[in-house]
Amino acid sequence: MEIDKTHIVEKIWVNFCRLLLGALFVFSGFVKAVDPLGFYYKIEDYLAAFGMTSWISPGFSLLMGIVLPAMEFGIGVFLLLGIRRKMAAALVLLFMLVATPLTFYLALTNPVSDCGCFGDAWVLTNWQTFGKNAVLLMAAISVFKWQELQVRFITPKIEWMISMYTFLFVFFLSFYCLQNLPILDFRPYKIGKNIRTGMEIPEGAKPSVFESRFVLEKNGERREFTLEDYPDSTWTFIKARTMLKEKGYEPSIHDFSMTSLDTWEDITDSVLSDKGYTFLLIAHRIEEADDSNIDLINEIYDYSVEHGYGFYALTSSPADEIDVWRDKTGAEYPFCQMDDITLKTIIRSNPGLLLIKDGTVLNKWADDYLPDEYVLTDRLENLPLGEQKQESDVRTIGYVLLWFIIPLLMVIGLDILVVKRRERKRMRKGNINADSSGNSLNHK
Repeated sequence: MEIDKTHIVEKIWVNFCRLLLGALFVFSGFVKAVDPLGFYYKIEDYLAAFGMTSWISPGFSLLMGIVLPAMEFGIGVFLLLGIRRKMAAALVLLFMLVATPLTFYLALTNPVSDCGCFGDAWVLTNWQTFGKNAVLLMAAISVFKWQELQVRFITPKIEWMISMYTFLFVFFLSFYCLQNLPILDFRPYKIGKNIRTGMEIPEGAKPSVFESRFVLEKNGERREFTLEDYPDSTWTFIKARTMLKEKGYEPSIHDFSMTSLDTWEDITDSVLSDKGYTFLLIAHRIEEADDSNIDLINEIYDYSVEHGYGFYALTSSPADEIDVWRDKTGAEYPFCQMDDITLKTIIRSNPGLLLIKDGTVLNKWADDYLPDEYVLTDRLENLPLGEQKQESDVRTIGYVLLWFIIPLLMVIGLDILVVKRRERKRMRKGNINADSSGNSLNHK
């Protein structure tokens, strides 16, 4: 009796652990799969922190930014459904054996601000992440040790269909969001957000103090300057960055600062307080930007000039790279300097386009989906394009779940109505044959 009670406790415990792991792995994989470039940037942060940038190519990092979330999502689905039990138990234990000591090291040394395990959807400190991983490691050990006690919801004959569909779904989702923009935006620059509001600090709170610094070169010597001691034009601009000088209350947007390349003045307030429309062309590294739609970008700029709208290109690239871009594309629009990380956060496209009004983000476009002359037929005040694009995260999540769950339920239904029914018939037939054989032997 005592052994039976122990077995029941172990079974309840291991199934609780695998459902917990499964839910968190599905969530973690999903929020990174909808923003593959965001996870790629986090991988690049890790490589830079460990001095490994030169070891691994950006293409391989991007591939990992797609494959790792797909593996997380797949493992989570396997655990939730109780399929591929040996493989899922081994992989989840491997994941946690790597992640737990890594996040302990990150908590001690803090080379990156957060691990990025849940993308931008749920940002944890490094110590919070380590605590979470320590708990999940114990759960993973339990699942691995008592994997045979997991309750199976799908028969082995049909699990290959679930496995194949799961990975096809998550890969398609990642590539779609890579080609377009993330279908879910967890960042403070999402459509409908007001940038000025995101920068506000509650009354009485002590703000963090930031400083814009500029790296310039002259006669082979590179030096760093601030706006206060910015030198004359004999120095060549290399790059700009925003530094935290004093930690205080940190609003959701704390590093949005537009510095005009023409006057070296901070024009952030004037742009964000403009009651009219303003287009912001975002190219975090102009030398890496896709130039296949340069004619359309120039047309949008001409449209802006014609109707009196603002148009600024924001980049973190040095002046010589901007000059190359101007020579190559014929760009006449003004450029502003902004921190590279901020630009990557604003939009996951290089280049990408924002439409703002009075500081509010009305719309975003990836490079391949810019508005063209068939859309820009009148003033924005008279066009649907000039209105805030309506988005609903709940509706988007609902659509994604339907695309994944409905085929999944169809397969489960096939499993219940066909596969399991055949197995029951086969078992009944086997029992009848066994009884018949037994009766014949007894009769003899």
